[in-house]
Amino acid sequence: MPSERGSRLTAAARRAQLIDVGRSIFAKRGYEATSVEEIAARAKVSKPIVYEHFGGKEGLYAVIVDREVEHIVSRIVEAMSSGLPRERLEQAALAFLTYVEERPDGFAMLLRDVPESKRSGEMPALMYDLAERVGEIFTQQFRKAGYDAKAAPIYGHALVGMVSFVGQWWTESKKRPSPETVASHLAALAWMGLRHLPKRPALLKSTRRS
Repeated sequence: MPSERGSRLTAAARRAQLIDVGRSIFAKRGYEATSVEEIAARAKVSKPIVYEHFGGKEGLYAVIVDREVEHIVSRIVEAMSSGLPRERLEQAALAFLTYVEERPDGFAMLLRDVPESKRSGEMPALMYDLAERVGEIFTQQFRKAGYDAKAAPIYGHALVGMVSFVGQWWTESKKRPSPETVASHLAALAWMGLRHLPKRPALLKSTRRS
């Protein structure tokens, strides 16, 4: 059992330490391969300390996920709160990529496996919450422009999905472009489609199923 002598921390400091350690291990190994034993050993505490603060591995995982989700969601919401429509797209994409760059463990963790009890076929929590928030913003803009606001969630999820996958590619690229360059390309691609969006999109006759 790891010794805790000489490393006494306040409850808040210990909790923060375990969150940092857990984030790093979850990002590297995924949820299923991570154990309370490894978390405790890395933090140089006993297993009961982890249970005392979080009730177990799933509790620690949930806290980390919630913090990461709230962190990036607040960045995206702030980025899209002002400016012209295209500027908002650019700012949102740049905010997301900045998060990926500054918090690689958090991003990696949220792209990996989740607890079995949480597997419901839904999108990962990060992308789902982002898409919901962005969908709300799209809903407001669609109403102002006279578009069908019911379709706004489609575009919110589409935009977040695009930025998320590009963000993953970007983190794995050996010679990756600057986040500003990537954000400008993402915004240009999305903007060209949104700018010419018909009020009532419909499949071309040649595309429809007979």
